[in-house]
Amino acid sequence: MTLKNTPEIRAFIDYCRFNEGLSDNTLAAYERDLKAVQKVLPVDLSQASTEQIESFLLEKHLGQTNARSIARSLSSLKRFYRYWCLQNPSAEDPVALLKAPALIQSIPTVISEAQVDALLRAPDLQTPLGCRDKAILELMYASGLRVSEVVSLPFEQLNLSAGLVQVTGKGNKERIVPLGEMAIEALENYLKTARPALVPVGKWIDSLFVSRIGRTMTRQTLWHRIKKLAMIAGIDVNLSPHSLRHAFATHLINHGADLRTVQLLLGHADLSTTQIYTHVAQARMQKIHQQHHPRG
Repeated sequence: MTLKNTPEIRAFIDYCRFNEGLSDNTLAAYERDLKAVQKVLPVDLSQASTEQIESFLLEKHLGQTNARSIARSLSSLKRFYRYWCLQNPSAEDPVALLKAPALIQSIPTVISEAQVDALLRAPDLQTPLGCRDKAILELMYASGLRVSEVVSLPFEQLNLSAGLVQVTGKGNKERIVPLGEMAIEALENYLKTARPALVPVGKWIDSLFVSRIGRTMTRQTLWHRIKKLAMIAGIDVNLSPHSLRHAFATHLINHGADLRTVQLLLGHADLSTTQIYTHVAQARMQKIHQQHHPRG
């Protein structure tokens, strides 16, 4: 059944798109969550009471929906009602005092430095696609870019002479991230030999990285390539699209980087989001201690 989409929800999504610069994936998640709530409400979302919203969340809980899903639904509702009250000052926010269920913060699986080295050696540098993949992997590990940031990275935001890349992240927030020597070398090789072979003659493509048919790469294509290269490298860990980003942050902290610097490099708005990587590093140190200490 198609979920109901009201004018209020459409207006909210348009507002977020044009005023807050949220990604298509984020907007789709908000819309999906709000339409699911609207489907079961007896009134329009803009007219819902606190009791009706609580009833919806309780039904999800009793239906054994996990806490993370419930928290996401409430987060979408809170954002919608902040927007609605901004547009309608006399309106009341029915979720202002509602709290999300406590979540157990999951610690991401992080591949080791040896596994990263194996992954970076996996591309075939004798082919244009291999040179491209090598440049992408080196860039992601050197800078901690999200997959979506890599595929949307404009050609002109790369400054190899300065060793920097300008990134437009979530909410259209910009940050400048330094590149290491290995990443610069791989990118120079890609721009000199591989990209000209992939881009059709006489065609201009704004994106830095292009597909085998000379178009902007998609997130799905990039992730498929990384999974394939991980198999070639013999990495049997269940990688996620953020695996190199997780490795970038964790390995920096393991080598002494401070949390605030890592936060700026990752483009996290909240330091608490970055703090999960200290837990990863601590877990790693504890494991090493247990393995190698005589009384571990």
